[in-house]
Amino acid sequence: MDNDQLYYLSISEAAALLRRGQISPLALTRAYLDRIHAKDPLINSYVTILADSALKEAVTATLEIEKRTYRGPLHGIPIGLKDLFDTEGIRTTAQSKVLEHRVPDQDATVVSKLRDSGAILLGKLAMHEFALGGPTTSLFKPARNPWCIDRIPGGSSSGSGAAVAAGLCMGALGSDTMGSIRGPAALCGIVGLKPTYGRISRSGVLPLSWTLDHCGPMTWTVEDAAIMLETIAGHDPKDSTSSSVEVPPYSSLIAEIPRGIRVGVLRSYVIDSQEQMDPEALANFEHALREMASIGATITDVEIPSLISGDAANTVIMLAEAFSYHRNNLQLQPENFGHPARTRFYTGGLFTSADYLHAQQVRAKIRHQTQDLLQTVDVLILPGSRSPAPEFATIDPLATSLGGGFMSLANLTGFPAISVPSGFNSIGLPLSVQIIGRAFDEPTILRLAYAYEQATKANRNRRPDL
Repeated sequence: MDNDQLYYLSISEAAALLRRGQISPLALTRAYLDRIHAKDPLINSYVTILADSALKEAVTATLEIEKRTYRGPLHGIPIGLKDLFDTEGIRTTAQSKVLEHRVPDQDATVVSKLRDSGAILLGKLAMHEFALGGPTTSLFKPARNPWCIDRIPGGSSSGSGAAVAAGLCMGALGSDTMGSIRGPAALCGIVGLKPTYGRISRSGVLPLSWTLDHCGPMTWTVEDAAIMLETIAGHDPKDSTSSSVEVPPYSSLIAEIPRGIRVGVLRSYVIDSQEQMDPEALANFEHALREMASIGATITDVEIPSLISGDAANTVIMLAEAFSYHRNNLQLQPENFGHPARTRFYTGGLFTSADYLHAQQVRAKIRHQTQDLLQTVDVLILPGSRSPAPEFATIDPLATSLGGGFMSLANLTGFPAISVPSGFNSIGLPLSVQIIGRAFDEPTILRLAYAYEQATKANRNRRPDL
């Protein structure tokens, strides 16, 4: 296979070839490193490239597979990590001068699990500063959208979304506090999965908001997201919020046809946002609903009465908790924070304890109403974003923290959500839909996402032209 074919394999496709010996981890890793060297200067998705260690890992994986010591579907697969996942002996900065020289002495739990699976770590990926302040940061250039480099890739997992879309890694890890996995996935035309709160350990992951933070995979296909989730999910005694709920074999469950699945559409909430909703994105959302009906879903309009306050509650909780975490450094070295990050964190210090408690009360009400609603339907559907990726020149970096688009519901409830490509607008920018499910019911949202992906092939054969 030539390199162009290698870049565009899915994880599952590459895994089959690797296991049969038709390609080697070393050849695959070299191809990706060559592509990063040639193409990443256009989009700045990597902040640290680990060429030497990646090649060593690839040699080891190649020898293991040749000896039929096969670890699983991530063995020999090149991946990237958002630069807030601790990596032993490798700088981890959260894209901030505050942590410019920070080198962790151990891996985050999810990184250890990826290493144990035989995955190849290509490098650390760009992000918004401390997962909130962006797109400009105090350290490194901002990542750009590979579909149009004048446009943002979304945040805060900006480099993860851009790198997967551009064929600069086969999968990546991101974090999600107010849509930071699903937002970049939506704007970059890939799959982004935010699992249930507690499904994936956050030990060794730099926090933004400890009651809202989630970790999850970002991939080219739904099956690839299921493969990565299956590898990194599970209880971790190092994380007090980690759940002991059993991890099912996600990748072997997704192909079950979701016949008769009950889909609840939060249409009134979307319509209330219509003034901010791009007309093509809205039309694409309605088309996606028709496609889901055509594959056997029952579509019903539903409401969550308190959701109108969701973005405000998410913002108060997120900023108050973020200020608490960063307070000492804001006092000791404010000059080392980028302007967007510093301003947002200071805003968090203005909320009172009464504000925070009220936001948590709103959150509890939204969770209760959503839980009740998910007894009558199996999943909820929202657009992946209000619009395609905007241009850098039009972005107000401070305004972007005040609204989560359609993302805050899944963070406030802690329920799983997945962003799936749903096509392109008239100038070729990606659009997406978002599927939200019950707590720890990732299999259902993965099944519907997979069935929709297979029926529409919305992005399968179309990649950014770099």
